[in-house]
Amino acid sequence: MNNKFGKYLLAAGLASTMMGATAAITDDNTKLNVKDGNPLMNRSTLPYGAPNFGIVKASDYLPALKAGIEQKRAEIRRIVDNPEKPTFKNTILAYENSGQLLGSVSNVFFALTNAHKTPELATAEDEAIPLLTALENEISLNQKFFERVKYVYDNERNTLKGEDKKLLEEVYKGFVRSGALLPADKKARMEEINNRIAALQQEFGNVLPAATNDAAVWVNTREELAGLSDADIAQCKKDAESRGGKAPYCIVIVNTTQQPILASLDNRDLRKRVYEASTHRADGTGQYNNFPFIVEIAKLRAEKAELMGYKNYASYSLDDTMAKNTDNVYAFLKQLIAVYTPKAEAETNEIEAYARKTMGADFKLQPYDRFYYSAKMKKEKFNFSDDDVKPYFDIDSVLFNGVFYAANKAYGLSFKERKDLPTYHPDMKVFDVIDKDGKQLALFYCDYFRRPTKRGGAWMDAFANQSRQREQIPIIYNVCNSAKAPEGQPTLLTWSEVTTMFHEFGHALHGMLSDCYYNTLSGTSVSRDFVEMPSQFNESFAVVPEVFANYAKHYKTGKSMPEELKKKMLESLNFHSAYALGENLAATCADLAWHCLASSEIPTADKANDFEKKVLKEIGLLNYQIPPRYRTSYFNHVWGGGYAAGYYSYLWSEVLAENCANYFEKNGALNPSVGQAFRDKVLSRGNTEDLMQTFTNFTGMKSPDAAALLKARGM
Repeated sequence: MNNKFGKYLLAAGLASTMMGATAAITDDNTKLNVKDGNPLMNRSTLPYGAPNFGIVKASDYLPALKAGIEQKRAEIRRIVDNPEKPTFKNTILAYENSGQLLGSVSNVFFALTNAHKTPELATAEDEAIPLLTALENEISLNQKFFERVKYVYDNERNTLKGEDKKLLEEVYKGFVRSGALLPADKKARMEEINNRIAALQQEFGNVLPAATNDAAVWVNTREELAGLSDADIAQCKKDAESRGGKAPYCIVIVNTTQQPILASLDNRDLRKRVYEASTHRADGTGQYNNFPFIVEIAKLRAEKAELMGYKNYASYSLDDTMAKNTDNVYAFLKQLIAVYTPKAEAETNEIEAYARKTMGADFKLQPYDRFYYSAKMKKEKFNFSDDDVKPYFDIDSVLFNGVFYAANKAYGLSFKERKDLPTYHPDMKVFDVIDKDGKQLALFYCDYFRRPTKRGGAWMDAFANQSRQREQIPIIYNVCNSAKAPEGQPTLLTWSEVTTMFHEFGHALHGMLSDCYYNTLSGTSVSRDFVEMPSQFNESFAVVPEVFANYAKHYKTGKSMPEELKKKMLESLNFHSAYALGENLAATCADLAWHCLASSEIPTADKANDFEKKVLKEIGLLNYQIPPRYRTSYFNHVWGGGYAAGYYSYLWSEVLAENCANYFEKNGALNPSVGQAFRDKVLSRGNTEDLMQTFTNFTGMKSPDAAALLKARGM
């Protein structure tokens, strides 16, 4: 996931100043005049403006954010009050250059509230969100400011070129989509809506991690964990100890509906407990209930779209994407559903029939049984299990010998770990990223292990975006949620976790290989249904034979995975593949359905679950065996982040990614000239040109070919 579309993305130009500014933190060895004793008030003297987490306290963030807000407010006032005729330089460029203190502090602050949210940071976040939302409203609904922007748009757009023209267009569009053309009364209502949505998203974001942590399943005896490996049982014991020791063992719930651990647990009652703990989190069954927040957010989004002249929020949101409208998205999804449905039914029948061989003819397969019996079938068919391959996926080997190795071969990059830069958690690592000409290209931070203070999922973001104008190299980070092995043991990954590391590093490369002049346009500043393409494409390197052989080595012996085991594993990747596609389709269609409603059609909180079932039934995806990847009550992408009416982007951009991967395969997956072409024509371009043109420039295709997705998924 690219976190740029997270819940703190602000509208119009505020986003440009909050995302990717240079971290303003002071080196602890430098005697600078730190304002009010707050190290966040000055630019860091660490290399490239890297954040100096070693000296910043949690209590420093809120005062620095407030100072940044006031500085930004003053800078906007100077632009608006400028008596000179509006020009690109004194209005658009001045806007681009504003708010750099706020941007630098925000980048670091929200990195922590996502990945290491302490109670003090949570309190600061609760106070900061309304202040930032108020500033966003101030700017995006400022009529005098917009008049200046519009004057430049009307008078200079046709004479500007390149990034200057694109920047003007993006700023103008941002104002218009925020309501700048609305009459005063509707602007006032828009401001109220924005404030309320921000508060509700914050409530949702606070409840979800608490509900997920609370959903952890406590286990009293080792015998109940039969089927798990010794390493997995040790992890359950470690998780129990780190969460207060209510019982000797603890099964931690991950962010998705289905729980990978169910593939191994022999105890059916325990499988049921784990599954139900997952699917009922934050739905009111227990102490946490997100539905009141969700239905109000949905209603306010619908009203916002109606104020803007759209029939629903999905139409409003999609107007600024590659897909353009709901008709195109639904046509795409129904094409996939038609192929998926018979495949899913056949797989379910096959799994149930297999289970009945041992459980009896009246056995009824439940969703918490599916992974378990599917895993047994896979082991019988391919004569291996996931536990057989995990010893070959040591996290350090995957990173150094896989992720970094592929980037070196394809793009000429090299990575050197450095120990001198402080981090916000001791588990993090930091690397210099060196280009093939020997020049420093970026800094890369990685934070791969789960902890109670980190939200679920995996994502990429930036402490600083690349910008030639600001002479700033990108400072990028990846965050994942793999379980860290007990002390003295290696952290061994599942195949899913391996591909997640490659995926998030694809986002990182999109940020690191950016070569844009303006901060606002650089890196991953693209539409939702394009931003996931580089990341999903980068997953293809995980199975390139040369790359795989280089990282898939036994953690004890250092020997490569035997060819026979490798063949079995790779052949099994699409075994019972309907599930992965189905859970995504169901989540996508639920997301769209919520956002295709008019404000008068939003169900009440007590009917939210019924609404999800209704819409899935109507489109043919109500399948108790294959539930949505995220149920409505814990769908953070949609209700806490920036993917409202946009979760389809993963499937849409997967098509683009497969088309690009096919081009690499035909022309040499690790061919440096192909990698350079992808870098020059895609990864370096940011949002400086039409995104379909970007795709065409590399692949030579006039439009994406969806058949590639189905083929890649074995369908």
